[in-house]
Amino acid sequence: MNSEALWAQGAQQFQQIFGESWSKALQSLTSAEPAGLLPGAAPVQFSQAKLKALQQQYLHDAQQLWAQGLQAAPEVKDRRFSGDGWAANPVAAFSAAAYLLNARTLMALADAVEADPKTRARIRFGVEQWMAAMAPSNYLAFNAEAQKKALETKGESIAKGMQNLLHDISQGHVSMTDESLFEVGRNVATTEGAVVFENELFQLLEYKPLTARVYERPFLLVPPCINKFYILDLQPENSLIRYAVEQGHRTFVVSWRNPDESLAHKTWDDYVEDGAMAAIDVVQNITGAEQINALGFCVGGTILCNALAVLAARGDEPVASATFLTTLIDFTDTGILDVFIDEASVKFRELQMGHGGLMKGQDLASTFSFLRPNDLVWNYVVGNYLKGETPPPFDLLYWNSDSTNLPGPFYAWYLRNFYLENNLVKPGKLTVCGEKMDLGNLTLPVYIYGSREDHIVPINAAYGSTQVLPGKKRFVMGASGHIAGVINPPAKGKRSHWIRADGKLPATLAQWLEGATEHPGSWWTDWSDWLKGHAGRQIAAPKGYGKGPRFKSIEPAPGRYVKQKA
Repeated sequence: MNSEALWAQGAQQFQQIFGESWSKALQSLTSAEPAGLLPGAAPVQFSQAKLKALQQQYLHDAQQLWAQGLQAAPEVKDRRFSGDGWAANPVAAFSAAAYLLNARTLMALADAVEADPKTRARIRFGVEQWMAAMAPSNYLAFNAEAQKKALETKGESIAKGMQNLLHDISQGHVSMTDESLFEVGRNVATTEGAVVFENELFQLLEYKPLTARVYERPFLLVPPCINKFYILDLQPENSLIRYAVEQGHRTFVVSWRNPDESLAHKTWDDYVEDGAMAAIDVVQNITGAEQINALGFCVGGTILCNALAVLAARGDEPVASATFLTTLIDFTDTGILDVFIDEASVKFRELQMGHGGLMKGQDLASTFSFLRPNDLVWNYVVGNYLKGETPPPFDLLYWNSDSTNLPGPFYAWYLRNFYLENNLVKPGKLTVCGEKMDLGNLTLPVYIYGSREDHIVPINAAYGSTQVLPGKKRFVMGASGHIAGVINPPAKGKRSHWIRADGKLPATLAQWLEGATEHPGSWWTDWSDWLKGHAGRQIAAPKGYGKGPRFKSIEPAPGRYVKQKA
């Protein structure tokens, strides 16, 4: 069979299996003027050299697959098709192998587009989403494992899958875990403490000391308002909050309120002044400390950085040291999220909710899930609906599904001034709480942590903070991603972290890595040693929560705010 006949036959077969859009995209490889990569897309230009090489590679791989399929079921190395049902069914195995060949080719086709980097990234992202959705494993008609289970259970798996689908439709999101097994305050967010202050934006939690003596400088954690704080307190054995308390720090945490319509007018300034700055002031008042230590995680770190810059502009230095965990301060590199950001999209959000309204938590959660569609979307579609399985209990995924809203004015301002225009690193460009922002005024020592595989705050972006903050700095890189890299308790003995012993912070991460050394296990111990150096002397631990009638215990931790649903 010659190459033209093979191409025609393959295109016809793939059209029958996966639909017309597949074959149109593949036929673009042989067209002198290829069409758009996605159905309905405008025509795009390709590198002709890459296109020719890609065509030749596709023909070679298709010939091999065809020849192999005539003799035996092709071997497929992809966990979506790793079950016995796929290997035992030659037709299913061939459909999986054909899909992977087309997916690989289309990704290469996206990379061959001649366009600016952002356009190419958007095309690549669109192709990735399309390919993830088109996998034969996502459809009962092609999923050999789901068919096998349906036969073994005499159809019960299909009935259970329909029940799961109706349940998820009613709750508004795909179940990633058995959410009925978790309850905030009962088996997640269980570190003992009390709410000692609240306003309309947040509750301040103070935790019961676990040591007879505590450091004189209290410790305040500012988590992201885009998620709930208990990612830092999932279980006693992986709680960063409990770990800080065990190390002898008098620990306070901001628990952001889940906004409803009554907060739909709140702005970035409100979260800085009435959020982070108010929390710093309350902790000082309760403890009597002239200075405290503070930590910001993700968006909480950006809010904390803004608060510190506002305070510095006012001549105040209430924070002795700051820790920034997977935090964007310099927004030059925002990774895959950059595909969503341009003038038109930001302007749309400003018109839609810039003067009031809510960015729904489920919309945000869906966006983040589709950054990893195979792991966080289609994996559960297959398990829950095609196989009728109940996902196993997993505290982190329960937290991941516990979404939070954002006030529209806060969100729109954040998108423009940080993601689109990167104004925070431009001295005097940004005004927050009436003060001109200048990060050059932040001379306090800082600990900066970034995760190597983070897709929310790319490791280069985390490292970028070392170049815009002028004080004494320590940078540490951990393995894994945005959450798993941070929540890595020492007792588990998992993953690694990298430290540069000479303390040098060259211009780029690549240069820093040349002198960095890998250390097994958690970065928490290194951070704890660093924080103790800024915590002052030890004093007797307090016997109760808060201070006097103004900051008395309101209710037990974790409080009411964290239990509010979006």
